[in-house]
Amino acid sequence: MSKIFSFRAGKTPLLISVPHDGWQIPTDIVQYMSNAGRSIPDTDWHVAQLYDFASQRGASMLVAHYSRYVVDLNRPADDAALYPGQLATGLCPLQTFAGRDIYLDPIEIDQAARVDMYWRPYHEQLAQSLAELRERHGYVLLWDAHSIASRVPKLFDGELPALNFGSWDGRSCDAALATAVMSVAEQSDYDAVLNGRFKGGYTTRHYGDPGNGVHALQLELAQRTYMHEVTLDYDRDKAAKLRATLNAMLDAYEEAARR
Repeated sequence: MSKIFSFRAGKTPLLISVPHDGWQIPTDIVQYMSNAGRSIPDTDWHVAQLYDFASQRGASMLVAHYSRYVVDLNRPADDAALYPGQLATGLCPLQTFAGRDIYLDPIEIDQAARVDMYWRPYHEQLAQSLAELRERHGYVLLWDAHSIASRVPKLFDGELPALNFGSWDGRSCDAALATAVMSVAEQSDYDAVLNGRFKGGYTTRHYGDPGNGVHALQLELAQRTYMHEVTLDYDRDKAAKLRATLNAMLDAYEEAARR
């Protein structure tokens, strides 16, 4: 098994990617980090646990082991801005979402080395798996699974909706599939938005190619939906309710694709 990620192959066209749940930081990096950085507050806490029903569905699942502070797997390798004009956290972040310094002193990061060591293996596995699933089924469904604190004042105003979907304004996923997922979301107990603050990151934009049978949706969950945002503990009761909605949305995603 790779030290960079864990991967479990499934039998259906669905692949769930979890790039920001990782918490590991190599010793040669962590020694230079501040307490704020070492606490990795911008982790997508417990997302892999939340989606651990993937194998029961027959879905493939790819989960990163290392923190996004090492390298952000949902940013392009050249660190190009995803949202021009908005505050960017970067490929190898220097500050937390709250604006606190991740490193004790100014540091020159060898981004190319981190890309080669941590970013590229994850994306090579992702690309290979998508290609194999598309070859086997004729199409593939990528679900990019994320979460974020409900309130991040430096990034956006107010409280985020519970379910934040991104399809790169319709370019990464066929509209019928996104509509089917949103229909389930809008009938749930959660407020939902498509292509609002989050339109999809690098993964959604790079791999989504609906004209060639590759559909990609990003879901950014507000963390209040499944965990305690102060203690960072997983809330099994909240999670059980959310998991039912997640499964229903994934059912709709797969059924719309079959049609």
